Amino acid sequence: MRHRALDIEALTYLTMVAQVGKISRAAKIIGVEAARVSRKISAVENELGVTIFERGNFGARSTAAGEAVLVHVRRMMAELEAVKTSGKTGGTGQTGQIRLGLRMPPVGEPMKSLLQAWRKRFPKVELELHETRERDIAVAMEDRRLDLALMTRHTLWPRAASVPVYRERLLLALPEDHRLLRRRSINWGMLRYETFLVQGWEDSQTAREFFSSFLGSGVRYQSHAASKQSVLALVAAGYGATLVTKSQAEVGIPGVVIRPIAEKNAWVAVDLAWVPENEEPAVGRFVAFMRDEALSRKLV
Repeated sequence: MRHRALDIEALTYLTMVAQVGKISRAAKIIGVEAARVSRKISAVENELGVTIFERGNFGARSTAAGEAVLVHVRRMMAELEAVKTSGKTGGTGQTGQIRLGLRMPPVGEPMKSLLQAWRKRFPKVELELHETRERDIAVAMEDRRLDLALMTRHTLWPRAASVPVYRERLLLALPEDHRLLRRRSINWGMLRYETFLVQGWEDSQTAREFFSSFLGSGVRYQSHAASKQSVLALVAAGYGATLVTKSQAEVGIPGVVIRPIAEKNAWVAVDLAWVPENEEPAVGRFVAFMRDEALSRKLV
């Protein structure tokens, strides 16, 4: 049965009278007339069929039945306060969840320190990582299964909104007995007749397309539907070379030697992407944080 007299106003009056012990004093603290508080409490008592407060010259004292009612009243008020707090913090992006898609593990700098700074600033926002292929990320974003994605700029899909986060140097990964290791300097022209190992799937060859933008024609590619670590394992075994980012190179693979590439364009841009309709406060806060940190740290 729905108790019409038990509204938020009544709960507030009951709690305050129980706390201060006098209806007049409770009314003064709340900022209403004492008669209003008295009428509201009487309406609750009539509705429930119990006497909550014993009234007299001593003020208002809870009865045994009233104390049992007040246990539930205090619990309801605590739950209402929790709802209000949750609404305030969630609406400003202080709490919530962010489902972040990414292509490359966020190891090394600058992502490690960026995520550390975010966690210190917003410890109550849960961050959930989803590492998968670029095409799967785009589909998951459109289906609202992901909120944001860290993607290399050349893999952004047409409808994505994005902000630049950082640029990272590209390096060359070679087997430890490769002839190019004798060179003091390596440029793109020296690599055009090498076999390059890339990550690739039947419906997605973005890595090969990206490599080709630097290496041009004549390069032999071998695509592998595998992680970057697995591709590097094949490099160590002598199957070919590959390109890695500076952060990827920090995860050492036995038998793989990393060399810089003496070209001004040997870098990759990483953007934070989202779909324009996503209005979750925590998502907006994360975008603003990454954008501002990227600018202040001069990462872009």
